[in-house]
Amino acid sequence: MGAGMLLRFSLYGLLKNQRYFEAFLVLAFVERGLSFTEIGVLVALRELTTNVLEVPSGVFADLVGRRRAMVGSFAAYVVAYLVLGLVAGLWPTALGMLLIGVGDAFRSGTHKAMIFDWLAAQGRQDERVAVYGFTRSWSQVGSAIAVPIAATVVFVRGGHADVFWLSAIPAALNLVNLATYPRALEGARRSDATAAEAVRALWTAVRALLPSRPLRRLLLEAAGISGLYKAIKDYLQPLLEGVALSLPLLLRHDDAARSAVLVGAVYAILFLLSAFASRRAHRVVERSKSLERAAGAVRTAVVLVLAAMLVGLWLPWPVVAIVAFVALAMLHNVFRPLLVSRFDEHAPAELGATVLSVESQATSLGAVMLAPLLGLAVDLASGSGGAVQLWPVAAGGLVLAGLVAVVARPRAEPAP
Repeated sequence: MGAGMLLRFSLYGLLKNQRYFEAFLVLAFVERGLSFTEIGVLVALRELTTNVLEVPSGVFADLVGRRRAMVGSFAAYVVAYLVLGLVAGLWPTALGMLLIGVGDAFRSGTHKAMIFDWLAAQGRQDERVAVYGFTRSWSQVGSAIAVPIAATVVFVRGGHADVFWLSAIPAALNLVNLATYPRALEGARRSDATAAEAVRALWTAVRALLPSRPLRRLLLEAAGISGLYKAIKDYLQPLLEGVALSLPLLLRHDDAARSAVLVGAVYAILFLLSAFASRRAHRVVERSKSLERAAGAVRTAVVLVLAAMLVGLWLPWPVVAIVAFVALAMLHNVFRPLLVSRFDEHAPAELGATVLSVESQATSLGAVMLAPLLGLAVDLASGSGGAVQLWPVAAGGLVLAGLVAVVARPRAEPAP
């Protein structure tokens, strides 16, 4: 089951990220007449749904098994993408985002736990960063494949609606992939699992985390770095659209088609570089001699990149800002394997899956708090009918990332 399961895990990531709307989400919502504040609220709704359902989804996995929980997740995705693509308006859009949150709740943590359990069964726990980084890299490859497909659809159709419902097709294929995982990865099914018991288990995990300084720092990093990235990453889209429309290219085409070319090209590069970064995350650990030192280096790099992004957006030097967004994506894809592996390393063995759920909740909570605030800041800075001002995104991110870098710094480690 060795190489075969690595292939299946990688296929899961490849299909999961065939979200053809991902590189055009903000542009699609702006096209529907939504403000950046409303877009921030929609992102927060998605993340809040994930946060609230994290515990019930764990109960569901206990009752019916991990595979079935994952199948339920992708069934929610299929419905969400069809709603977003086929029905317009704020409330249908909110329903679609809510269903994506449902899918994320039933998926987050579960598949990582399956991978880590498989590694434990194979006696390969020391390969956590390498294997998780490898499978995560295929998620980024999936996004890189999705972008030119999406850009072509937007260019030909002159709008963004089709990229939503087309995303339902690979989601349905992944549903089949997950449904045919080996039974050994189902996990221990418990017919007596209850929501109250799950809440108690979550509280037990929180109580185990809070006295542990390393785990408290990890929760802060999850909210302040991963949550921050979720909240700001899509602002690259209006930046690229502004650059594309300022260029004297493809003038016979409408604005959506013109911007699709540049958005598609930059996002394809972004995802390919992110896949490379994720696959090389273990090399950062090897050169730093420890997970903690590697994470500290990444946190510092995030602060520097956000500073460059702020300069690029303020002056404005759009090329500098675009490069900074791409660099931030690469850093996040190095950071995620380091973060998840450190949680698995520090967590008690009997609480491993629950602790990963707490990590997912911390990330979602960070995005819930930040997304509406950043959207409101952009609307206020832009004013009525003025050019979109994106510098508040970088300014807010820089302040938060700087605080996290200082507070999350571990005590000095003894030399290896």
